[in-house]
Amino acid sequence: MPTADTEKHSRAGALLQSGIIMSAVGLLAQAIHYLFQVIISPQLGGSKGEFGLVLGTISFIQLLSLPSTIAVQAVTHYIARFHYSGDDARLNALLESCRKFIFQITIVGSIVAILLIKPLGDFFEIPRISLTAVALVCVLGGLWTSYASALCQGLGWFKRLALIGLLAAIFRLAIGWPATKFYPFAESAVLGSVAMLLPNLLLFLWRKEFPKRVKVSESPWNRELAFFLLISVANGFGTYCFTQSDSLVAIKFSPTDRDAYGSAGLLARALLAVATPLLTVLYTHRSSRHHGDDAREQLKVLAVYALGLFAGAAGILALGKVGLMILHRDTPAADGMIRWLATTMFFVGLLQALATWALASRWSKVSLLYGGLGGIYWLALLVVGKNPTLLLRTMPVAAGVSFLILLFFWVRSMRRHHPEQMNLTR
Repeated sequence: MPTADTEKHSRAGALLQSGIIMSAVGLLAQAIHYLFQVIISPQLGGSKGEFGLVLGTISFIQLLSLPSTIAVQAVTHYIARFHYSGDDARLNALLESCRKFIFQITIVGSIVAILLIKPLGDFFEIPRISLTAVALVCVLGGLWTSYASALCQGLGWFKRLALIGLLAAIFRLAIGWPATKFYPFAESAVLGSVAMLLPNLLLFLWRKEFPKRVKVSESPWNRELAFFLLISVANGFGTYCFTQSDSLVAIKFSPTDRDAYGSAGLLARALLAVATPLLTVLYTHRSSRHHGDDAREQLKVLAVYALGLFAGAAGILALGKVGLMILHRDTPAADGMIRWLATTMFFVGLLQALATWALASRWSKVSLLYGGLGGIYWLALLVVGKNPTLLLRTMPVAAGVSFLILLFFWVRSMRRHHPEQMNLTR
């Protein structure tokens, strides 16, 4: 008969195994994404800054997609909570209402995107209306596939989620590459992001495993969900500010500086893309009812994530010049930017880890602080962003200080909620 300790270690082993598998598949997917950038880089050559414009536009797309990202985060938390509790009847009733909730968010998000795409495009100086139109298509497509992410994460389908991510990278390469060769402008490269949405259709292959529809849905709307949505907004906004806001600032650079910044940023941000799957798994498991009894094992996953970040940052610093050569962007300007961006993304990755833990734990003050720090960070970049040198020197300092502030309050919360887990001598 399995003991409580055996079950505990089994859950911890499954958690770590899922994270490792997702990270391994994520690494392969990231390599394909990088291959795509390597191929389109010379196709978008010249001094017009088209390559940097691609990356800035993708960041713009992610800004407009924030409502669905936040909604998926909230729904994932609730699906996970009841899925891991074994309460299938309540899970089915809750999923029925969550389908309606995601649909409503999608409708509202689509309307908001249509209304704001032009004024925001002008503010961030997207240079062509055609590029703004392609961005809108990507935003709308992303909004309508958000439910796939919520379903996979909430039901613990991590391997399937990893498969969809891998196929998305392959589709991006297969469609974006010839499109950019035929029409060598940023619009064609961004079009590859639309192709990345197609693998979500694979969910129909597993439709028999979906929770059964029920005639009566259970409304998730209560004080708890409203509260969680509030901190999800703070978390989603903070994550965007720390991970992507600098790319929007860089759109305003000269074409040469924009290309150099985009190339260096592409390498540095790969650090987050490879390590983030561990946080996806950690978030889902910690959102379940049983998160309180295995925090020590989840802390081990957090430590593996931190070590992965450190190793990745060291690798980027050591091999960044080689990466730029492969990318056909080996210029003195890009080479000089990598160390600043890699250091920044290391701190950003640590910030994401603490914020993910706090959100899954429903530590409202830590989550709200993370959102506030993200807003201050973005504001600081907007102030200094007209000068690439000043921007690059500000980013790691601002991210590092933000991490130390968040770490202080995270440790305080850990001592209050899990005092036994903080005793490392036990």
